[in-house]
Amino acid sequence: MFVFRVSRPTERYCSLGPNGVRGTQFFNGVPSSCFPSSTGLASSFDLELAYKIGEALGDECRAKSCHILLGPTVNTQRSPLGGRGFESFSEDAVLNGEIAAAYINGLQSKGVSATIKHYVANDQEHERFSVSSELSERALREIYLKPFQIAIRKSDPWALMSSYNRVNGLHVSEDKRLLDDILRKEWGYKGMGLIMSDWTGVYSTAESIKAGVDLEMPGPSVVRGPAVLRAIQAGKLCTDDVDDRARKVLELLGKAHESGIPFNGPEEGVDTPELRQLLRRAAADSVVLLKNNAGLLPLSAPTSIAVIGPNAKKAMASGGGSAQLLSTYTISPLQGITEAVKAINSQVNYAVGATSHKFLPLLDALIKQQDGTSRALLEFWNEPPSSDFISPHADLSLSPKQSVWDTKTSTSNCILLDGVNAEKVSPSCWTRYSTTFVPDESGDWEFGMSVAGIGNMFIDKKMVIDQSTNTKYLESYFGAGSTEVRAIVQGMKTGQEYELEVRLSNAEFISRGPPFPSWGGFRLGGIRVIEGQEAIQEAEALAKTSDVVILVIGLNHDWESEGFDRDDMKLPGLTNDLVFKVLQANPRTVVVNQSGTPVEMPWIDEADTVLQAFYGGNELGNGLADVLFGKVNPSAKLALTVPKRLEDNPSYPSFGKKCQEYGKVLYNEGIFVGYRGYEIKNAVPLFPFGFGLSYSKFDYSDLSCSEISSDGKFSVRFKITNSSGIEGREVAQIYISDVESSLPRPVKELKGFVKETLKAGETKVITVFLDRDALGYYDERKSSWIAEKGEFVVLVGASSADVRMKRSIELKSTFSWVGL
Repeated sequence: MFVFRVSRPTERYCSLGPNGVRGTQFFNGVPSSCFPSSTGLASSFDLELAYKIGEALGDECRAKSCHILLGPTVNTQRSPLGGRGFESFSEDAVLNGEIAAAYINGLQSKGVSATIKHYVANDQEHERFSVSSELSERALREIYLKPFQIAIRKSDPWALMSSYNRVNGLHVSEDKRLLDDILRKEWGYKGMGLIMSDWTGVYSTAESIKAGVDLEMPGPSVVRGPAVLRAIQAGKLCTDDVDDRARKVLELLGKAHESGIPFNGPEEGVDTPELRQLLRRAAADSVVLLKNNAGLLPLSAPTSIAVIGPNAKKAMASGGGSAQLLSTYTISPLQGITEAVKAINSQVNYAVGATSHKFLPLLDALIKQQDGTSRALLEFWNEPPSSDFISPHADLSLSPKQSVWDTKTSTSNCILLDGVNAEKVSPSCWTRYSTTFVPDESGDWEFGMSVAGIGNMFIDKKMVIDQSTNTKYLESYFGAGSTEVRAIVQGMKTGQEYELEVRLSNAEFISRGPPFPSWGGFRLGGIRVIEGQEAIQEAEALAKTSDVVILVIGLNHDWESEGFDRDDMKLPGLTNDLVFKVLQANPRTVVVNQSGTPVEMPWIDEADTVLQAFYGGNELGNGLADVLFGKVNPSAKLALTVPKRLEDNPSYPSFGKKCQEYGKVLYNEGIFVGYRGYEIKNAVPLFPFGFGLSYSKFDYSDLSCSEISSDGKFSVRFKITNSSGIEGREVAQIYISDVESSLPRPVKELKGFVKETLKAGETKVITVFLDRDALGYYDERKSSWIAEKGEFVVLVGASSADVRMKRSIELKSTFSWVGL
């Protein structure tokens, strides 16, 4: 029998993804490149770009001495409300799987293991450790397993992560049918083929080992280790079971040795002109042009530009949770637009207009230490450094005894999962955070603090926020921290320095049994108090006196994050009021919505010009500016259907905490997910799947198809012409419709796509090769895929709703198959 034990250093060789390489530390880590969110990347429909991003992530993994990247995420976009929806690619299995495969191939070309996740039907955050996704075998196969199947066939990821949830009552980490019968036997997922759990996602010893989970994460093991020996003694496991699991770990370890990436090597960042250019290209290529009715875009030498909105001044580079990372740098929309117009001397003015935060914005840009070397000092003690250290009435004029360890940090968001010297700081500890706060605007300021433990915040030695006497939990810190408590400090002055201190004890947090080993933590935020209508009026006045308005609105990592789902599709706060008022003040307004998943747009009929920008990574501001001013011709298409209202989404009302039945969420829509559901009900969405405009115009012609071979292979051939005077790129989409079927099928399904660059006036002949997957559906009665003889229709177009050409083809004989 192999003797194998996972300890915490095993995590040293993994890094969170999928839109960046966090590195070894959640707190105070080495800064990383942040690429666009997965919904943005998928909306590019660009396999070459996905491959190049995979390569870049591989280079950064190597620089950080990281052997395994925990990505990509290929869970199906079932509802707009999914908290981690921005981390997954699409509602469509083909687009999801194809983009994932390209990403994986690029990453693994650098000798770094991908970890495709979260297998499977892990589509909501509410009760994610226990909820049972209740769905039919056909829906499981055609919608939820399919992107994993495609990616495994086309890229062979070296690792796979099982999900937290149950599927039809059984935790995936204990489901031998899913992990062994389907994944390893039916699909032939062998090679490296390591299966690891999600973090704390193993709930049993013998059951998870027999099911096929090779590695419990994180270490040290909780349900394995000594428990495995007890299970062997009891006859619940045999040594072969353990050997099979250990063998997979050792095989991946051998692959890691072959990569040449050092173990316990240095951790460095990557920042080159080539990487910055790729980040900028990725940001621009993920921007979808939704409306350009008045021909306002691309902008041409405006004399004055008003940049307005809550997402304009701060770079919303990523969604939240484990996907969020410390970026090497970020370019906000305001910065990108200002830089873009320097050469033409356009005047750029800014107004916030409305706020959209759920938690007050971090203080990172407004804090510093007196010596200017970093932004804050964090000190630790293993026992109370003074009798009143956590008291609201603590005497801050008295210096506590010498700390056992200290570190400097650049952030006011200190999630102390790591980055702390465990040899000096005990699990239960006391912490002091000290810095100087320098406001950038005069007025009353509102501060907010949430804690993992108990603590207080002081400004100029006076307590401002009490989180030590009546702390309320279960909101922050992955659901185990406190609510945010807020307080106002009046009459603060621009540029004046204020002493800011936080004192914290994590003992209460530790006693409550946190989900992850941790030294506790806290989050500080603050913003000048802004009266809502006054801010809107200021934005209106600026819009009226400007040649063009660029209104940047949307969500941020407060609203789309790990650990919770959205309650609705509404934009936060007074955002919609702001949009209506600005559009009335100046019709020459470009509305830029930035979100990882769809939002309601009640003002859409009043807006002539609308862009969907997603979370664009480091270069989101420059990428957006490139599209606005025509340096880049937009070519992205929506990877998600945008409904007019939440009730139109096929998953409604069977998603989230309000719709569960005793720990179960019923996938009542079956296979009719995303555009399939809208079309079968003839419900018109706000913007259909695959939709996106260009500054060019493209015409389609001359569709032809080869005969279908006996094993289901055929080709589709057509022409695309750029009939405009500007070079552009077009995403042509191939859908298949089964005219008559034994079982209900979608009106049509995406089965292929191609992205082509065409010069002005150029025509290209496009050939797309398809196979049996384009024809078949899953037959639960026979436990196999089946393609039924008869007529199929090939549909080619610019979106799911913009079909330009059709042609019938015939499959002469029915056939079935099992496996990849």
